[in-house]
Amino acid sequence: MEALQGFVDHFTYLGIFAVLVLGSLGVPIPEEMPIIAAAVLSHEGVVRWWLALPVCLLGVLSGDMVLYWVGRHWGANILTWRVVRLVLTPQRAQWLQAAYRRHALKTLVTARHVTGVRAAAFLTAGMARVPFWKFVVADAGAAALGVPFLFGLAYFFTEEITAIAADVHRMERWLALAGLLVLAALLVVGVWRWKRRLGTERLEGERVEGHSPRPWEPCAVSPLEDTPTLGVGNACDGEHVHGRIPEGKGEDAQR
Repeated sequence: MEALQGFVDHFTYLGIFAVLVLGSLGVPIPEEMPIIAAAVLSHEGVVRWWLALPVCLLGVLSGDMVLYWVGRHWGANILTWRVVRLVLTPQRAQWLQAAYRRHALKTLVTARHVTGVRAAAFLTAGMARVPFWKFVVADAGAAALGVPFLFGLAYFFTEEITAIAADVHRMERWLALAGLLVLAALLVVGVWRWKRRLGTERLEGERVEGHSPRPWEPCAVSPLEDTPTLGVGNACDGEHVHGRIPEGKGEDAQR
């Protein structure tokens, strides 16, 4: 709002007209914002209200008529344009054309007061070949009621609007700070969970390696010199010995 008011303040009447035409052509600028800005500047003495109000009406109607003639001249071909598809899809065009066939004036008057539908509705009005005089009567009649009403409210309640704008600006700062804090918290939590997952995977890997069987290795056997053992054959004399034979008793056992 402040940026828009600064632009209008710098270019005055030309700025009001240009912003309203751009908003009517589908640029994401609410049509109400430049009208409110013009009324506030009129209240502050930057512009004269009896010039600013007609400029607002002229800017609104100029953009609407440009959209009408674009739709009337190129017809359904505009649905293939990338910039048009941002505001008008084939399904919406069919729905609006059916509405124009039933109640052209009522559809035009309703679309004039619905933000986000104006550009699509006026393009489709040209595509549907709504008579130009009927389009002008409906659009100008609706604008002649809505624009002065909004301009008057903003003019007589400028102080309240300024206070609301200041509160909104202050709230935007607090929301931006809160958003940064939330983002920082999410980042910290994400890093902590990532490190925790890495540690868990490392522990599981070590546990799996600890339970895995070790590769077989032959055991080294040291030979016993001159001492036969139980269940082991004597490689020297070829006898099978079932136990150790103590010295000195071997001869008695043989006898």
